[in-house]
Amino acid sequence: MNGWADAFALAAIVLAGSTVQRMSGMGFALVAVPALVLLIGPAHGVALSNCASGVISAAGLVDTWRRVRLAAMAPLVVAAACTVPAGTWALHHVPEPDLLTGMGLLVTVSVAVIASGVRVPALRGRGGAVTAGAASGFMNASAGVGGPAVSLYAVNAEWSVAEFVPNAQFYGVVVNALSLGAKGVPHLSTPVWVLAAAGMAVGTLAGRALSERVPERWARPAILLLALAGGLTTLGKGIGEW
Repeated sequence: MNGWADAFALAAIVLAGSTVQRMSGMGFALVAVPALVLLIGPAHGVALSNCASGVISAAGLVDTWRRVRLAAMAPLVVAAACTVPAGTWALHHVPEPDLLTGMGLLVTVSVAVIASGVRVPALRGRGGAVTAGAASGFMNASAGVGGPAVSLYAVNAEWSVAEFVPNAQFYGVVVNALSLGAKGVPHLSTPVWVLAAAGMAVGTLAGRALSERVPERWARPAILLLALAGGLTTLGKGIGEW
């Protein structure tokens, strides 16, 4: 990183992503990963996203753990554990222009899928959970964006928002721990870690307050537009480096 300007930019990105995730149960990576990747590179950006998403999910789970459906989450978690190593390998071995392009495409397509509310019969039941978990584990380790696959599964399983949020938080804790276990935490200076932690704390508090005040019909389009802008920017950066 090049000085304090980049460090404060990183903190602002983490704050924005933390706010979104605390409001919706997921979304840190969709909003923050494109900017983090452009700021500190794919490996560190994805690893920092895994750290932040896991911590914020754990904080949210403090209030919601009683509503976690362990039996329903088991196939998702087991399938994700099987594909995290492949995602980690891709993160460290795919050339950076290709990785940026892939990340941009993943974020952009994920936003489009979530916005469309598409129904996929194959993503229902235990088989659907395994498919979604496998895709999510790979995407989380390689690009930090494991949430959309789980969101798509939840939509097809017809989960309510009240059901989705605690289970998404539980899944976020587990899959991000698996991803960090496979590749380790990012190597950042102590001041940068402090600023990132401050961004997480402020964003988590802000997200909690906003979730009680901002209607979902307003928050959801704004989040998706922000994520789409980041995805397209990262895609353009990757293509430009070919």
